[in-house]
Amino acid sequence: MNLVVDLGNTFAKIAVFQNYRLLEVFKVLKSEKNKKIEKIFHEYTEIEFAILSSVLKDDNSIKKILQKHTILYYLDHSTKLPFKNKYSSPQTLGKDRIALAAAAVHAYPNTNCLVIDAGTCITYDVVNDKNEYLGGGISPGLQMRFNAVHKFTEKLPLIKTDSNHLKLIGDTTEESLKSGIYFGFAAEIDGMISSYKAEFEDLTVILTGGDLLFLSKRLKNSIFANSNFLLEGLNYILEYNKIQ
Repeated sequence: MNLVVDLGNTFAKIAVFQNYRLLEVFKVLKSEKNKKIEKIFHEYTEIEFAILSSVLKDDNSIKKILQKHTILYYLDHSTKLPFKNKYSSPQTLGKDRIALAAAAVHAYPNTNCLVIDAGTCITYDVVNDKNEYLGGGISPGLQMRFNAVHKFTEKLPLIKTDSNHLKLIGDTTEESLKSGIYFGFAAEIDGMISSYKAEFEDLTVILTGGDLLFLSKRLKNSIFANSNFLLEGLNYILEYNKIQ
């Protein structure tokens, strides 16, 4: 049994897998991660292996807990991967993008894939039909766009992201901001998908991330939506390293 931990700046996403079968997913504040993980070990006594993907400079406390209970794999640019990494600067490639590429190779082997993660930033990642990771793109996410228009103007307000009751033609400043940002966000991603499809035949598109629900209803292009794609990719990297 495996424990997968994706540690971000604010939240920790934790998943329990039986080989490749996802059993349970948890999302907790970063400050609550250690207590939650100890509780998971108490409930799932068969966990033997773990993988940690962390963006934090100081993640020693969680490492110690995981090492106490499991054989721990720590994801970094030197980790053995189930695909060929053709990124020109692999040491700068985000761990989230590594995990998403692994998930694509596992779920859609020998297939041209575009993985779109709509989170703090939008990331676009391409794996080709030779199971080679080629790279992609990075763009500001929804909340970052709302923050930017407020920060870099004198009068535009900072509003909360809320995709309910959207109007294409906003009749207040708040509604106009929502229209421009939300519909522009979806149009950008649709346009990027079309551009990638012009480069690759039979392109499979996978959408994941926090803004998945909003986008999955509004994109014109055909996609596969999977909210746990990154966790599945981390688990695949763990399973791959077990047999190396």
